[in-house]
Amino acid sequence: MTPGAVVAAERGPAKPLPDVIAPDLDVLFCGINPSLMSAARGHHFARPGNRFWPALHLAGLTPRRLTPDEDGLLPGFGLGVTNVVARPTRTAAELTTAELREGADELADLVARYRPRVVAVLGITAWRLAFHRPKAALGRQPERIGGAETWVAPNPSGLNAHHQLPDLARLYRQLRGP
Repeated sequence: MTPGAVVAAERGPAKPLPDVIAPDLDVLFCGINPSLMSAARGHHFARPGNRFWPALHLAGLTPRRLTPDEDGLLPGFGLGVTNVVARPTRTAAELTTAELREGADELADLVARYRPRVVAVLGITAWRLAFHRPKAALGRQPERIGGAETWVAPNPSGLNAHHQLPDLARLYRQLRGP
């Protein structure tokens, strides 16, 4: 896949923020849901305080720090991005458990269709609710989503003070494998 090649996969009704995905990626990152700013700009992790883009670079997954406007370049690096729930909100706390569980089913279908090697869900609380795993911890999960190896990593939002940028980069680095 050449840099800039993007496949926008729609799940259900047209998504306010299309997936950045292609077949056979190394890692498909899965956010909880788009922020209002990301949906308005049409790019993933667009809020200025979000640490997704710096963490990708510090983890060695991209050759330089990309901007949200460059999210379409991700497949060229073997990466993609989607969300558990398509509905944009101000905060993920506005989502219902039913929305998260429905999104989990749709994510499994998307993953089965595009076959990434790893799916990385970015948010432990969303993972616990969406996938019925109330005691799950960060890291590799025993179950697979759509046939892919599954990891849970911290949400990169700047509001998540529990995990700093070096922590995110260390966890993201593990996703690519040895």
